[in-house]
Amino acid sequence: MWTVVSAGELPARERFDWFADLVTREVMPTALTAERPADFQAEAAVLDLGNVRVARFSFSPLRSRRTPALIRRGDPEQYQLGLIRRGATVLSQHRNDCRVGAGDLVFWDTSRPSQAAMPDEAGPVQLTMLQLPRTVMPLRTQRIDRLLGSRIPGGHGLGAVLASFLDSLDAHAGQCGPGDLPRLGSVVVDLTAACLAQNLDAEDQLPAEARARTLLQRIHTFVDTHLGDPDLTPAAVAAGHHISVRTLHELFQAYGDGETVQAGIRRRRLERCRDDLARPELLGRPVQAIAARWGFSGPAVFSRAFRAAYGVSPTEFRALSVKDARAGRTAGAVAPA
Repeated sequence: MWTVVSAGELPARERFDWFADLVTREVMPTALTAERPADFQAEAAVLDLGNVRVARFSFSPLRSRRTPALIRRGDPEQYQLGLIRRGATVLSQHRNDCRVGAGDLVFWDTSRPSQAAMPDEAGPVQLTMLQLPRTVMPLRTQRIDRLLGSRIPGGHGLGAVLASFLDSLDAHAGQCGPGDLPRLGSVVVDLTAACLAQNLDAEDQLPAEARARTLLQRIHTFVDTHLGDPDLTPAAVAAGHHISVRTLHELFQAYGDGETVQAGIRRRRLERCRDDLARPELLGRPVQAIAARWGFSGPAVFSRAFRAAYGVSPTEFRALSVKDARAGRTAGAVAPA
């Protein structure tokens, strides 16, 4: 589960120092400065995935310096990769300089000096950061070093797949059991390595198993993107990735979670329909319109599949969701101050 901490309950004068101490303890020793420390705000959350750790940060603009003296003071010997969700960051490391905005990724090494700045004009920063032991990366260090202090586009290719997976971790990892988390960590390592390899034109250096798991994650992202297409079938998925349908099924059998391709498509469609049916702002949208939006061929097919999955009809589920939402609002209205 995510472990969340916030400076919000501290006196304003203590918040910046609290965050600087947090970064030094949980990330690496770093010298931080802020233009207006008295107005500083910050929140952080951490998710352990075995050898890999994911951290979410939200904080006011600041500057950071990682000097040789600070490296000697403490070095986790990690590669770290950040997905900028909001704001902007300017990073310098290993003779590279880059400016990274929302939606893109940036890569650095804790064992090398670096400088970073979050411009005030870009506003508060929201960052998801991966902490990856150097030993888990299957690529040669000399190749990886070329990407230090570099912007990695998050809008296409494996950068987009990795960003999408981090989004799903943010939304759903808290509901996973302890046994699932190390497996998620393995996926994070594979996707990160594949993303770096793609940007280095070194995909042939990846182990075959890592390439297979990365392809499976790309397929999951493709399916999520095309759920509304009623013609999304295993054949269409295979064609979209230039593999045979047999290879697609073998990939799911070897590296999936026991679910067939078609079952996975149906489950994802049902989950999207369920989410929409529970949204009060969509109460006026007909059930069949929601089903069609997510690729179901007709209301009868959708109703049977929904009842089989959730034990009630779509209409009954919507009515129960509305009742629960109204009960929650009523409870909030009468709750004591």
